[in-house]
Amino acid sequence: MTEKQYSIHNRPPSVAHLFLERVETTPDRTAFRYPVPSEEGGPDEWRSYSWGEAAERVFALAAGLMDLGVRPEDRVAIASATRVDWVLADLGVMCAGAATTTVYPQTNEDETAFILADSGSGVLIAEDAAQLAKARARRDQLPGLRHVVVIDPADAVPAEGDPEGWVLSLTELAERGAAYLEKKPDCVRDTVAALRGDALATLIYTSGTTGRPKGVRLSQDTWSYMGLAVREIGLVEEDDDQYLWLPLAHVFGKMLLSAHIVVGHVMSVDGRVDKIIENLPVVRPTSMCAVPRIFERVYNGVASKAKAAGGAKFKIFSWAAEVAREYAKVSQENFRRTGKEAVPARLAAKHAIADRLVYRKLRAAFGGRLRGCVSGSAALAPDIAYFFCGAGIPILEGYGLTESAAASAVNPWQGYRTGTIGKPLPGNEVRIAEDGEILMRGPGIMQGYHGLPEKTAEVLEPDGWFHTGDIGEMTDDGYLRITDRKKDLFKTDGGKYVAPTEIEGRFKAVCPYVSSMVVIGSGRKFCSALIALDSQAILAWAAENGVEGTYAEVVADDRTRQLVQGYVDELNSGLQRWQTVKQFQLLPRELDVEHGDLTPSLKLKRPVVEREFGHLIEEMYKPLV
Repeated sequence: MTEKQYSIHNRPPSVAHLFLERVETTPDRTAFRYPVPSEEGGPDEWRSYSWGEAAERVFALAAGLMDLGVRPEDRVAIASATRVDWVLADLGVMCAGAATTTVYPQTNEDETAFILADSGSGVLIAEDAAQLAKARARRDQLPGLRHVVVIDPADAVPAEGDPEGWVLSLTELAERGAAYLEKKPDCVRDTVAALRGDALATLIYTSGTTGRPKGVRLSQDTWSYMGLAVREIGLVEEDDDQYLWLPLAHVFGKMLLSAHIVVGHVMSVDGRVDKIIENLPVVRPTSMCAVPRIFERVYNGVASKAKAAGGAKFKIFSWAAEVAREYAKVSQENFRRTGKEAVPARLAAKHAIADRLVYRKLRAAFGGRLRGCVSGSAALAPDIAYFFCGAGIPILEGYGLTESAAASAVNPWQGYRTGTIGKPLPGNEVRIAEDGEILMRGPGIMQGYHGLPEKTAEVLEPDGWFHTGDIGEMTDDGYLRITDRKKDLFKTDGGKYVAPTEIEGRFKAVCPYVSSMVVIGSGRKFCSALIALDSQAILAWAAENGVEGTYAEVVADDRTRQLVQGYVDELNSGLQRWQTVKQFQLLPRELDVEHGDLTPSLKLKRPVVEREFGHLIEEMYKPLV
């Protein structure tokens, strides 16, 4: 069957329409690969679903949900880590005409109950007994939650007091669906055919830095637009093998699924972050999307290992890193001016030597087939991006928010420009307000915040322009650059504006041991910083330098402080006087999701960190006498 030539201007109402067409067009092509742990404790076995096999499972789950009473635009929540079952369940929800409410598996019991209640979810698809327990503990607050479907049913047995049929396994749901399809064989196709583009498809709760999260309403039409727009710019291609580990509760992951259905490439799915390094040489992906923290950790690991080796090895790595950055900068600038990525012969010769000594090994660690990565969710330090690009792993920075369905702008494969977020997606309008804020309008923008019309009105104008809260600028040839978050900019008591994320990004490129940096200085006489070190990198350094103890003991050691002071001095040498970090405190632990310092998508919660470590901040501003 010939594939229909849809475009962003001629698109079906939903991704469910595109899924059915994908199945009919390429039923035997591999759609997904996924790991199955070995019972003997050996390497995982990787299995696959063709598009036809995936559809069989999706139809059964969709019909099973209908049998449970799920109707169009009803909310079905999914609380699970990224895995192929998440993908198939989400497609089942969409093919039932319902709307997926996403819940991060790390979300605590209280916030999980809030999301389930606020969204009005009637069914929860829970990964395991731990996720079921959260709903069970708050069942008296969730009268609308009619069923919990458990993906891994071990230990998830019905408990005393559970209503009859309240808990069932994903297999049981599929079995109910198969029986329902025997009675109503056209129920799924008829439901999809009746879907409207403006119907609710997804309810994603923003992991806000303060207060309760807000439910972002995204329509069916939003996702068909996103998938087609990503195909139009060639971000992924039909012969790609994309490694998906990003949390599917996040809008970035959901956007990738839409593009996958439109393009029809292979997607290898495994959300276990601790398995990424192990999986890369097995999956051998051609493309991968990640958040900056992953690239920063890879870079820090490589740099600190080279530093620990010392001698010639460290000198070679340092030289190769500078060659990579120079090569990336020169080739990008030449492409901007001439349309060609040519570099001078002398630089090309140095790059070839560095490639044999360093870059090839780095590319091999990523599987050897990677043509590049996409980075989103936060800013990536330019020096780290230049390093990877010069080493033959281009990192295309993109930009978007939950409210704009993830992808609002992204760099192209040809002509990517480090330090920018690329060009707006086709069909997405962008303008810069008088105060520098980026405004957007287009098919990817949310319908509004669920049940919060006042909050919606604060950011979404009647004519469709959405206020992103980010400060930025646009180049003459259409590339966007983010300079800071509007709410993160602060003014010192001397009246000077400081962009903390710019300083933090520079420090991550300078110091191979940093995990997080939080610049302080609003209304203060000078800038200071809270610094958390990468536990693996700093403990490796400590072992090499005779600094004994736990992480907290190592960071409290004067020798560690002297090490970090050197990098702070290096940072300050490139800053304006009012930007320089005059004082810093090393934190006794890394910042993480579990302590509430980071959102599940690894964004920094500044108010939380400043509250938690307020005593350390005050110490930095104490009078000397």
